[in-house]
Amino acid sequence: MRTGSVHRKTSETSIDVELNLDGTGIYKVSTGIGFLDHMMEQLSRHSLIDLDLKAIGDLHIDQHHTTEDSGIAIGEAFSQALGERKGITRFGTAYAPMDETLTRVSLDISGRPFFVWKVKLDNPRLGEWDTELIEHWFHSFSQSAGLTLHVENLYGSNNHHIVESCFKGLARALRQALEIDPRKADSIPSTKGTLGGG
Repeated sequence: MRTGSVHRKTSETSIDVELNLDGTGIYKVSTGIGFLDHMMEQLSRHSLIDLDLKAIGDLHIDQHHTTEDSGIAIGEAFSQALGERKGITRFGTAYAPMDETLTRVSLDISGRPFFVWKVKLDNPRLGEWDTELIEHWFHSFSQSAGLTLHVENLYGSNNHHIVESCFKGLARALRQALEIDPRKADSIPSTKGTLGGG
C-alpha cells in the first residue's frame, strides 16, 4: 500500500493528513469550511484515494491559511506515498461534466511543479468559502505534490458546478496517473531514471 502521513503545524493552522493511494475512496474530512470539506470528499471518492484530513485554522481571521495549508499538507502526503514513483502511469487527463459544465484536467506526476488555471468564477463565495481561494488550493496542492497540473473550464455557468467539476476532474486524472503500468511496474517512467528536477 502506498500511504502517506503528514502533521503540519504553524502559528496559523494545525493540519493532520493520512492518505492511501491504493484505497477505495473512503474519507473523513473536517476543515471548518463546509464547501472545502465537500470538495475533499469528492476528491477522495472519485480518485479512490482514502483521505483522513483534520484541519484547525485561524478562521476568525479568514479562510486563506486553512485552504493553503490543507493543500500543502495533502500534497506532501501524496508525494510521500508515491515514494520513487516506480511503475506509475504518470500522466492523466479527465473530462468532468456536471450538468451545463465541462472541465478538462490534465496532469503529469513529474516532480516538477507547474500550474495553469483557466477557470473564471463570478460569485465571491460558495457557501462560506471565498472563491478566490479555490485556485490557491489547487496551486498549493500541485506545488507540494510535485505535479504539472492544468485545469481548464471549457464552459459552464453555475459556479458550484464549475468548481465541483474541477475537483472531480482532478480526482479522475489522478486515478489514471496513479495506476501501476503492468508492463513497467518496476521502473520509473522517465528516460532520466528519476522524476523531479529540471
